[in-house]
Amino acid sequence: MPRVAYSEEEREQVRTALITVGLELMAKQGIQHTTVEQVYKKVGISRTFFYSFFSTKEDLVLETLYWQQPKIIGYVQRLMADPALSWRSAVKKFLHDCCYGEENGIAVLTIEEQQFLFKRLSKESYRLFRQKQRRLFGEILENFEIQADKRRINLFTNLSLTAMVIRRAIPDTLPLFVPEAADETIDFQLNAIVNILEKLKETPLS
Repeated sequence: MPRVAYSEEEREQVRTALITVGLELMAKQGIQHTTVEQVYKKVGISRTFFYSFFSTKEDLVLETLYWQQPKIIGYVQRLMADPALSWRSAVKKFLHDCCYGEENGIAVLTIEEQQFLFKRLSKESYRLFRQKQRRLFGEILENFEIQADKRRINLFTNLSLTAMVIRRAIPDTLPLFVPEAADETIDFQLNAIVNILEKLKETPLS
């Protein structure tokens, strides 16, 4: 017989399971290739019960992105505290692992996924997403020992996401790029970003 009712604690456990399974699948196979059915079947609930937690797939996507933010900050902190890594090595490793997110359990939106999600966000959801995004990238900078203001956060966000989406876009979305040079291209970009961040670290805010 199907369950008649769940306690609030049980519902919260199911919701957490949906988010963590969603993040695992999205990081591994991409958001576009992750279906609602894959998520709720892996958690072991019905389609109807899934939609009592998330009214759309986009709602689940946003929650997985928000869910991984503290995990990302924790990872930054571990890298920065690692005595075996120099400042430059720790920063570059973090950026590299984000670019190759599917190998490291980090969900990164492709160009197509960003467009798909943006078209379906309400103004309030978009505002909240931007707010959480600024806070995430600001905290990353602060853990890099870089004083953060709006300009620096915006620059770091764009530089980081550029490297991430280009890496994910070659060759399918950017077919005129040379796939054989993709990894070398990303390495060049990451070195350039680290150089910029190092200068910011040495330059206090006025």
